Amino acid sequence: MINIVILSAAASLLLGLLFFEKRESTWGIILTKPLLSALFILTALVGPHSDPKYFSPVLAGLLFCLAGDVFLIFTAKGLFLAGLFSFLTGHILYAAAFFLVSSPGELTWIVGTLAIAVSGAVFTWLRPHLGRMLIPVIAYMAVITVMVTGAASLMGDETAGFSGRALVFLGAILFYLSDIFVARQRFVIRQYVNRLVGLPLYYTAQFMIAFSIRLL
Repeated sequence: MINIVILSAAASLLLGLLFFEKRESTWGIILTKPLLSALFILTALVGPHSDPKYFSPVLAGLLFCLAGDVFLIFTAKGLFLAGLFSFLTGHILYAAAFFLVSSPGELTWIVGTLAIAVSGAVFTWLRPHLGRMLIPVIAYMAVITVMVTGAASLMGDETAGFSGRALVFLGAILFYLSDIFVARQRFVIRQYVNRLVGLPLYYTAQFMIAFSIRLL
């Protein structure tokens, strides 16, 4: 029952957030986005979590992402950097959690190689637009690539439950895709489609990762 309430509230808040993003209403975004992000924290807290070496870093990662969501509401460069650092830290914590409960195998190397190739292509696309943000973006892209590779490591480890592994792997990929739209919005072209596509991808990813705590 609690899951239905959380997901129903999340869907309503996401629709509200997309509406306020369309209207470029900062106050509307302030009223919806932090509450929506708080729900993936609640999801992690209310369910069973028998493995502390997975639960603790994932919860910490979710908290850093919540902070990043708040920072990115505002357009100031300093706050964008704070948001970037928050998400970078969140990805480090996610990657640590994924590698802690898995043993790297063939899938790890395959997905890791593909992730490096995709990140290289994305960087080539973004490079002319980065200016002084070059180093922070390189660092961020390196860390999120490692995070996706860690999710692949967990996906390939059959000692863990399939449902939990699948949630992590798909969630990591959706998170990566959502960040491409964040980068497009920030560095390439500001369009509502970046929010319309990126935000549902992002929140789906976060809820998947939060729910995986119950299944691993």
